[in-house]
Amino acid sequence: MTATTTGVSIMLPVGGGFEPYVLGAPGAWTRPTRPITSRVAFAAAHVIPRAGADNTPGAPAAIDWDATLAYRHELWSYGLGVADAMDTAQRGMGLDWRASAELIRRSGGEAATVGGRLACGAGTDQLDLAGLPSGAAGLARIVDAYREQIDVVSEAGAQVILMASRALVRVARTADDYVGVYEKVLAGVDRPVILHWLGTMFDPALHGYWGSADIDAATETFRTLIENNRAKVDGVKVSLLDAAHEVALRRALPDGVRLYTGDDFNYPELIAGDAHGHSDALLGVFAAIYPAASTALQELDNGNAARASEILGATQELGRHIFASPTYYYKTGIAFLSWLNGKQAGFSMVAGLSTGRSVPHLAELFRLADKAGLLADPELAARRMRVYLELNGLGS
Repeated sequence: MTATTTGVSIMLPVGGGFEPYVLGAPGAWTRPTRPITSRVAFAAAHVIPRAGADNTPGAPAAIDWDATLAYRHELWSYGLGVADAMDTAQRGMGLDWRASAELIRRSGGEAATVGGRLACGAGTDQLDLAGLPSGAAGLARIVDAYREQIDVVSEAGAQVILMASRALVRVARTADDYVGVYEKVLAGVDRPVILHWLGTMFDPALHGYWGSADIDAATETFRTLIENNRAKVDGVKVSLLDAAHEVALRRALPDGVRLYTGDDFNYPELIAGDAHGHSDALLGVFAAIYPAASTALQELDNGNAARASEILGATQELGRHIFASPTYYYKTGIAFLSWLNGKQAGFSMVAGLSTGRSVPHLAELFRLADKAGLLADPELAARRMRVYLELNGLGS
């Protein structure tokens, strides 16, 4: 998206050597002056650890609350909703339920000060998987765990996102077990929720979710659950990185049930939609590209669909790189870009996940972010990239 260069240059590693790279200017992104209406859009936000804390694997998460909440205010300022305590926030990869509950409460308080849209994940990760009983007793504990977390989300004033449950994968034996748990949970909610179907590329422990590893069989169970509980379901977030499957599911949903795309590969075409409809958005990639995403949605609001598609399309290469296999390490790229853009003091992550991507991967992320116009301060970004390369033995 960058049309001009800044004169800021850096030597980037390429193959076994270095090549000069001149940064472009940031994109001409705009904050909205009125609410975005063409799509409902959430950015799934990451968390920022406290500098100097013991954020090593297995240690309790120590969060820099000021920086973490400031990032959420940045997203709200661009007219996006925030999806919190989700996969992007390292739920299940370093962020335990204690820290998640505090994050939900704090985000709820901040959202109320600005009228920001907020949805938060309710799951079952307070359960000890090794100690779960089998059969009906285990399923009952899972229902109770969901209810406990739903209460926290609701009390924070946020919309509930029912997250996929590793515990349910462990205990359930049939598709009916999944449906039974979800129907008991849905019966107790007082506001329509978002159901989240997270694929194994994001969490391998969710293999066979909805009672089958066969995508068609799993989809049939999922659709039946929605049909039978449509008054309790605002929408579904599908994170399977399969655009054709998402479009087919979107067209099959009951009237009034939204499809929130979680496809961080194919989001431009899915959000743009077709003659039969479009997807709304609940995306981790939006936490990385939020200025461009917001500007694109504003263009949609103004009837400029071609321009909106152009903007989102220009971010797609970056998005696919951030979410490249192994996809569950995409959070590392989002935190790295946050650091490059000055939104956090250090390139560090809860549970030491900053080591989840290689130096070549992050060097390419730097280039692609610049190409998309998403390095807000090229001088700062280049300076921090040089520091990162030097610390990794690649000072040129």
